[in-house]
Amino acid sequence: MDIIIRQVMPEDLDAVARVEAVCFPEAEAAARASFAQRIQAFPESFFVAEKDGQIVGFINGCVTDERMIRDEMFEDTAYHKPDGAYQSIFGLDVAPEWQHRGLAGDLMKHLIEDARKRGRKGLILTCKEHLIGFYERFGYRSLGVSQSVHGGAVWYDMILEL
Repeated sequence: MDIIIRQVMPEDLDAVARVEAVCFPEAEAAARASFAQRIQAFPESFFVAEKDGQIVGFINGCVTDERMIRDEMFEDTAYHKPDGAYQSIFGLDVAPEWQHRGLAGDLMKHLIEDARKRGRKGLILTCKEHLIGFYERFGYRSLGVSQSVHGGAVWYDMILEL
């Protein structure tokens, strides 16, 4: 596919925001301003998939000592702890025309390997029920229904212990 996975750069902001807007309902999508903060606060755990100079997907999240994501983390980069134990995943986005080609899996594998190299204890995320099986293929296990009420959806806490 000739896809390059690389660390996000500030000039990727608009493209990342566009991909997010087509991947999530408005109530769940992160705003452009939120991505600007994330790119500044934790670029080392924000990776984009690029094809011919165009951003076609990305994965991102702060690092924390908490074993579950709290809704406040999505908007407040102060929760990022560079030497934390767990790599969180706030979003795994793939542009619709690039879905079902293995790109989401490639992004996930990239972040898992990066977390392993950095000595993290594991990775954490929240997902909707229909995606639990997808994440289980990478070794995640469900911790049950999350306390998250992000976007008014029902979320499940997932953890991958390294």
